[in-house]
Amino acid sequence: VVEMVEALESTDAGFAGTVPELARALGGCSTPGCRAVLGEPPRVPPAPPTLTRGQWLLFTQLLRHDAAAPERGAVLAPDGSTVTLGPLFAGVEVGLKRAAGWPTPTSEPPVDPLYAVTVAEALGTSFLLARGADGNRTTLGPGGCWDDVDNPQNYTLLGPPSPIPDAVANGAMDGVLLGAQLAREPIPLADLLRGYYGTGNGTEMGRPPSSYRRRDFGALTGAGKLEEEVAAMLRVLRVLPPTQELLEDVGPEEVVAIACQAAREFTEVYVECPAIVPRCMWGARPYRGTPKPLTLPLGSVYIHHTFIPSVPCRTFPACARAMRAMQRFHQDTRRWDDIGYSFVVGSDGYLYQGRGWHWVGAHTKGYNSKGYGVGYVGDFSATLPDPDTIALVRDGLLPCAVRTGRLHHNYTLHGHRQLGHTDCPGNSLFQEIETWRGFE
Repeated sequence: VVEMVEALESTDAGFAGTVPELARALGGCSTPGCRAVLGEPPRVPPAPPTLTRGQWLLFTQLLRHDAAAPERGAVLAPDGSTVTLGPLFAGVEVGLKRAAGWPTPTSEPPVDPLYAVTVAEALGTSFLLARGADGNRTTLGPGGCWDDVDNPQNYTLLGPPSPIPDAVANGAMDGVLLGAQLAREPIPLADLLRGYYGTGNGTEMGRPPSSYRRRDFGALTGAGKLEEEVAAMLRVLRVLPPTQELLEDVGPEEVVAIACQAAREFTEVYVECPAIVPRCMWGARPYRGTPKPLTLPLGSVYIHHTFIPSVPCRTFPACARAMRAMQRFHQDTRRWDDIGYSFVVGSDGYLYQGRGWHWVGAHTKGYNSKGYGVGYVGDFSATLPDPDTIALVRDGLLPCAVRTGRLHHNYTLHGHRQLGHTDCPGNSLFQEIETWRGFE
């Protein structure tokens, strides 16, 4: 995608507008709200001479909006996250227009165009459609899986679709962040995308800015801003002919209630909880036999280090390799049914699903059904994980598990060494977790 953007930005691309305007011409932001904010899409130009026929075909396919299949148009980013391009380019277009002195379009009530075209319309519409559906309609998610992470062709959702699958949420958050960045400091789009998503080789610390999207979106958006923008967008949709009917029996108080619920749930799922890479994305083998279900909420968490691999993994490919190696060792050498940990912590900004929230693990002998086993990739006998990697569990996973009813609010936290003959999780990491909430 970055190569195509670079080719389109070159002077002989044969298209007068910006790349995001081309994306909108192809259908990347064609909803009623998007048209109200950014105007009618430009006409689709002929194929640009700087793209091959195959590249142009791919670009048009990625941006063709299909309300019935919102996951289409998704791409796999180097950090292992999946991103839908429509809301990303819409946010970038607003940022470029603002940098060029664009007079903000007037609407009643006023909306922030950056949020309107990326997240507010989709979020408001999703929760509006779920109203009166007796909880039978999915409002957020799900995640999905690529057929081959080395050569991704087909992306399949892991459950019933909503208007905001995870890939759309990622694209929307990235659109807000990159749009805001461009409004302050316009740079060529290919350079911006390369800097934000990385190249797959890892930056100095291994983590591209995209792996911080949840934290950065939360910091930029702040409490109340998302709710305010969803409510404003619903009021705009009320007067637009294509969406009037959807809102004709929704009173002002209900608009506020829908916006409040939508913003709260989006924030809980995509800002306050950390992203967890599903088994299919790291290439897990199947569980051997039948998993035993856990009885939730659990009362404990057990912290481990993997020891082997001894080096922290700092990129998605390295962490996925580490997961496969540990699962092979646990299944083939230890003769366990599966990888032992409930979750594994990479130093790439992501948690990796082992046995997950619902299956009994094989991490802390005698205690596997009582708590979650969380393993940090690396040997932390003499060194600590990065501060961000520590925070991923302490400030992310654990509060999220309590909020979502998977962990008791008065849970206890232990290092593996307290419950068995082992040095795990290493002296340095053990001293660190002694300061965490719930440690006993």
